[in-house]
Amino acid sequence: MKDDIGKHAAEGLERLCGEEERVQMLRSPALPGIEFLQARFFGNVFEPHRHDTYAIGLTMGGVQRFSYRGEERRSLPGQILVLHPDEKHDGGAGTDSGLYYRMLYIEPSLLARSLMPRGVTMPFVGAPVFDDERLRRSLEGAFERFDAGLGTLMADDLVAEVTEGLLRHAGEKPAAGGAVPQRQADIARDFIDGNFERNIHSAELEALTGTDRFLLSRAFRASFGTSPHRYLLMRRLRQSRQLIEDGMPLAEIAAAMGFADQSHLTRHFKKAYGLTPGRWSLLVRGIGAP
Repeated sequence: MKDDIGKHAAEGLERLCGEEERVQMLRSPALPGIEFLQARFFGNVFEPHRHDTYAIGLTMGGVQRFSYRGEERRSLPGQILVLHPDEKHDGGAGTDSGLYYRMLYIEPSLLARSLMPRGVTMPFVGAPVFDDERLRRSLEGAFERFDAGLGTLMADDLVAEVTEGLLRHAGEKPAAGGAVPQRQADIARDFIDGNFERNIHSAELEALTGTDRFLLSRAFRASFGTSPHRYLLMRRLRQSRQLIEDGMPLAEIAAAMGFADQSHLTRHFKKAYGLTPGRWSLLVRGIGAP
C-alpha cells in the first residue's frame, strides 16, 4: 500500500491519550502484494486519500464511517467493505464508542492472475458495504494468522476466496473449479498426504502439477470440497489426535505437526473438534468421561 494517509491521521491517533488505540501494519511474508491493517481509534482519523490496491475491510466493533463515491457510508460489526483502487475516500469512527476494524490490501495484479484462466475482467463491486458470511469467515481466518505470517497455501486460498467474493458482489457467476483435470487435483492431494508434517509451498504444487496456484486451488476445492491449505491443516489435526492418544506431550505434537506453538495447535484443534487437545487427551484416557 503506497498511499500517504497524511499527518492529520497520525495526529488523530495520537491525541486520544488514555483511550485504547492501536494501529498495526503487517505484511505477509508468504506472498508479496498482500498487506494487513488492524486499527482501533476514536473520531475522524483519515483525510481523503487513495490506495493503489483493493482494500477489503471487516468491521469488528463500533461503526465505520467513510465517504466514498460522493456518499457517506457506514459499516456495522460483521459487515464487509470494499474500496477499489484509486478511488478517493476518508475514514473514521461513526459513533462516540470508537471503531475497531481490520483491512486487507491486495494488489490488483494478484487478483488479475487469479482471474486470468477464466478470462474474466477485474470485478467492479457497486455496493461498497455488504454482508457475506463465506467471505467474512475467510477474512477472519487470515487475520488470525497475520501476526505469525501466512503460509503460501493459505495466502493463495485467501486470494482465491476474495476473488470469488468480489465476483459474487459484482454480479459475476463464480466458476466451478476451472478446467483442470481431476488427475492434477489428485496429484496435489497425494503430495499433501505424504508431506503434511512440513510446510508445503504453493510453488511445489505448481511445479508438481504444472498448474497455476489459483486455478489449482479452485480445482482442488471443486474435487474435494476444501482448499489445499484446509486439507493440509486437517491432515495435521488428524495426526495430532493420534499422537495425543499415543501420549506425546502437546508441545512436541505442535512442533512435529508444523504448528507455530502449542496455542496455535489448541486454537485449530478446538475449532475442528469442539474440544481442546488437553480435554481430548483426558477423554481418550477415560478421565472425566461420563
